[in-house]
Amino acid sequence: MNIKTPAIPHGFTRRKFLHSCGILTAAASLPITALAQGRRVDNVGLQLYTLRNELSQDFEGTLAHVAELGFKEMEFAGYYGRSAGEVRSILDQNGMTSPAAHIQLQALRDDLEGEIERAEILGQKYIVVPILPESQRTIAEYQRTADYLNRAGEICKQAGIKMGYHNHNFEFEETDGRIPYDILLNETEADLVDMELDLYWIRNAGVDPVPYFENHPGRFSMLHVKDMDEFGRMAEVGRGEINFAEIFSHADTAGFKHFFIEHDQPGNGLASVAMSIYTVRNIVF
Repeated sequence: MNIKTPAIPHGFTRRKFLHSCGILTAAASLPITALAQGRRVDNVGLQLYTLRNELSQDFEGTLAHVAELGFKEMEFAGYYGRSAGEVRSILDQNGMTSPAAHIQLQALRDDLEGEIERAEILGQKYIVVPILPESQRTIAEYQRTADYLNRAGEICKQAGIKMGYHNHNFEFEETDGRIPYDILLNETEADLVDMELDLYWIRNAGVDPVPYFENHPGRFSMLHVKDMDEFGRMAEVGRGEINFAEIFSHADTAGFKHFFIEHDQPGNGLASVAMSIYTVRNIVF
């Protein structure tokens, strides 16, 4: 059950809000990588699916709250009835950008030009397919999807936009002797289609992502940064067992440009993302 996220009362500072949620106290107990000389994520992003309940209740206020938490890049999964111009104005007011959005495959097939136009207004550089319906998870459909991503990618390229694909765990399950994710990687063109690697779901599938980075350099411009606990459950970053410092250390090979925190089913959404950004900001790699 989702717990309603408390609004930040008028006059509260970011630090007061975090203390009121118990976030700073809890975060301080996390096993954070030592603050040594090294590389860190500069602009931590957020996949807004995490806060879909909060956004549906207070779109403008929720975006202002995550800006207060220090998020710079928003990846949208719906605009809650706002026009692209309205959303862009809210982002500008909060000093944030939107590099990418999740758009369902059918919506792209229905109106690719409209989605490109919206992305251009928002300044987005990636249009990402978030999931394939269960009925389309056959080898033939994966091949068809790869072909469509290439064709859509050709059209997007004219606007300076790249297609992307976001994985779950099922793409790594052998189907008719083949791995669907490999089809999507091998049968899409590197200059037209990038991959948004969801670190929870690939680990949940029992797959090591590093060989993919080595075998497909530069293809992984976007990451979904989310943790997995010892029972295979999704967790706030730092509450699980994924070694993010080791994964991030492959940034130059893999091509990481955007690090979007996400939790599919948080209890308290703002508390969840606050915990995760605290951790990610302190990862040295």
